[in-house]
Amino acid sequence: MADSPTVVRVHDVSKRFVIRKDKSLKERLVNAGRSRRHREDFWALRNVDLEISAGTTVGLIGPNGSGKSTLLKTIGGILQPTSGTVERRGRLAALLELGAGFHPDLTGRENVYLNASILGLSQRQTDEYFDAIVDFSGIERFIDTQVKFYSSGMYVRLAFAVAVHVDPDVLLVDEVLAVGDEPFQRKCLDQIRSFQKEGRTIILVTHALDQVVDLCDRAVVLENGRVVVDGDPALAARTLRADFEVVRQAEQRTELAHEPQHHATVTAVRLIGDDGSPITQIAPGDDLRVQVDVEAASTLDDWVLGVGIDTPSGQSLYGTNTQLMGTRMPPLTGRGTFEVQLRNVWLGGGQYEVHGALAVWAGPEIHRLPQAASFSVTTDGRSVGFLGAEPSLASS
Repeated sequence: MADSPTVVRVHDVSKRFVIRKDKSLKERLVNAGRSRRHREDFWALRNVDLEISAGTTVGLIGPNGSGKSTLLKTIGGILQPTSGTVERRGRLAALLELGAGFHPDLTGRENVYLNASILGLSQRQTDEYFDAIVDFSGIERFIDTQVKFYSSGMYVRLAFAVAVHVDPDVLLVDEVLAVGDEPFQRKCLDQIRSFQKEGRTIILVTHALDQVVDLCDRAVVLENGRVVVDGDPALAARTLRADFEVVRQAEQRTELAHEPQHHATVTAVRLIGDDGSPITQIAPGDDLRVQVDVEAASTLDDWVLGVGIDTPSGQSLYGTNTQLMGTRMPPLTGRGTFEVQLRNVWLGGGQYEVHGALAVWAGPEIHRLPQAASFSVTTDGRSVGFLGAEPSLASS
């Protein structure tokens, strides 16, 4: 959508918060005007540049504390940047946190009119949308109850219903959909897809990376307040998952430092054909031979070998291990190569990753090598998705 106008422009934005070390009001008064020893600057955003075109769906992802929600609130005008500028075009509706914009002592009905007016609707326009808002929220029985008695799910239902019915050009969503139950989440996702078809702009913060890959045209990875990846959602999710894996393995190494008998790693994974040569491509229903190289610094007893197939974004599609197969592995010292044969791999067309893993039979995982090998599946183009099948039409 290169020709679409820019609806959000973030230019060199930084946001600083002051963390005070005073533990009481008395300490704040005593330390007022003194050195900076009693306060600390925390930069939630650092020199962020971002342009978002009309009609696109952009996911903001990253680890906790990376600045995702701060950036979304800055885009929404809830927070003002310490430096830099944010430019917006069109009507903007935001779901930034649970119950934001609701007054606890007002009823659901009164809060609908309050929220709608904040988002720029007149009372007449709200009258027109009111029945649709209540119907979408599914809380008609409680619409005249004070919202302080609402559950978190009821909050989200009503807030989302208002936000999507005020005819926004730009919709900001911050993780709140995770609070609703599964049927309501599906309804929200259907509404988001409807917005996409109508050419509206959506910016969402979520930890659900598969949702980002499925919904978004583009994903932005934030780490320590800075943009580290901006582009293809699958690549962004894969990068973030790789970062998570680095952290997980570092934590795992720390834990294993106290268990030297488990010092073993998967060093490589290969995919081979029937003649033993490397392969990178199969057809639906083909067999897949997975060779795994393992190295143990000391004798590895009672261990488990596992392999799995993942999407490029890291979503697990298939996994098995020797424990599930009921096979005991012999003790291993030094290096060894083992092969797992996967029969009739019915996958849809696309790119896939393979990982290898080690675990203790009655204990934790020892090591995992993600994205250790990759392959593609080629089809006749008559289907999409991860599942492989042979479609045909039969008349009844």
